[in-house]
This record gives sequence, structure tokens and C-alpha cells, in this order.
Amino acid sequence: MFITTKGRNALKVMIDLARHEGEGFISLGDIAERQNESLKYLETSAKQLSAAGLVLSARGKSGGYKLAKSAQDYTVAEILISGEGSLAPVSCLENGGCENAGTCMTLPLFKELDEVIMNFLTSKTLKDLLK
Repeated sequence: MFITTKGRNALKVMIDLARHEGEGFISLGDIAERQNESLKYLETSAKQLSAAGLVLSARGKSGGYKLAKSAQDYTVAEILISGEGSLAPVSCLENGGCENAGTCMTLPLFKELDEVIMNFLTSKTLKDLLK
């Protein structure tokens, strides 16, 4: 598993929104400035988070983004998946496996690794990251 800029930026956006929860919609420009990140990169992340239903968005002068639910109700796994698409450590665990799954001697190892990763990431919430 390799977490790219997409996944890291999704976490940054969500952490920033959680820190400013209760302030209404937060502009992506403000988030980009606070996080010292490119607005263009964060726009992509925000669109993915919105498409996944993790954030709400509003247009206009007082528009921006805000959390769709409380910070404690998000797992790190779901946030990373919204940016990455998959967290599988090897591609053969995605989309139903591969033609060699029945005889692959390494598949059990990678399935177990995937389970460990997912258990860890689902045990951590967005609220945990604020500490």
C-alpha cells in the first residue's frame, strides 16, 4: 500500500474542517493557506470527499465545505479510500482478485496484511487525528 498525495490531502482537508467545525462552510482557499497546499490539489480532494458524501459543499460568497457528520463518526480508512480508491497492499486484492488466486502462495500473506491495515485504519477516527 502506498498512500499518495491524494490520500494525504483528503486527510488534510478533513482535519482542517474538523478543527473549524461549527464555523459553517469553510473556503478551500482558507484551508489551502492554513495547510500550505496548492488550491488546485485540494480542489480535487474536496470534490472526491464531496462525491463520497463525507463533506457538504455550498457555492457562493459564504460557500465552501464542512463536515457532513461529526469528526468522531469518520474513520481514517474511509477518508483515505475517498482519495485513493483502494488501500489494498497489492493489486490482486482489488476487483475480485486475479486468475492465479487459486494457486498463489503469497495471496494469504497479502490478505492478512490487508486485514491488519484496514483494522488499524478503521480503528482511528478523524477526532483521534485532532489530538
